[in-house]
Amino acid sequence: MPLPTSNSIDVRLMRTMAGAVALAAIISVPFATWRVTTGLLLGGLLSLLNLHWMRSSISAAFDMALGRGTKPRITVAHFVLRYLVVFAAVLTAYKLQIVSLSATIVGLCSFVIALFVEALREFYFVIIHREETR
Repeated sequence: MPLPTSNSIDVRLMRTMAGAVALAAIISVPFATWRVTTGLLLGGLLSLLNLHWMRSSISAAFDMALGRGTKPRITVAHFVLRYLVVFAAVLTAYKLQIVSLSATIVGLCSFVIALFVEALREFYFVIIHREETR
């Protein structure tokens, strides 16, 4: 699997997700309970892990398919296993009372924040680098 360049969308999404989670956790420290902060961190880390795992499995499926000249085959088991791992981690942390469930869900939504930032970035470049019509 080739390494993404420093300006690729993969790297930008990961950086934005990590930055959003770090910012949310830092802001939550003085204003919220420690369970909220740990929930944000757990959700954010699971979101980053999920994105990395998804990218790796899709990349591996396409690499194998391109090598053999066949259709890419992504098994449902990998898809379901990923979400079972996330669910088990959240459930375990919640049952041990070390996270706030709502904060964990907010942390898991860091991908959405990264997508909005990426969309705004692309919109900005389209507006700034547009060609004038005469």
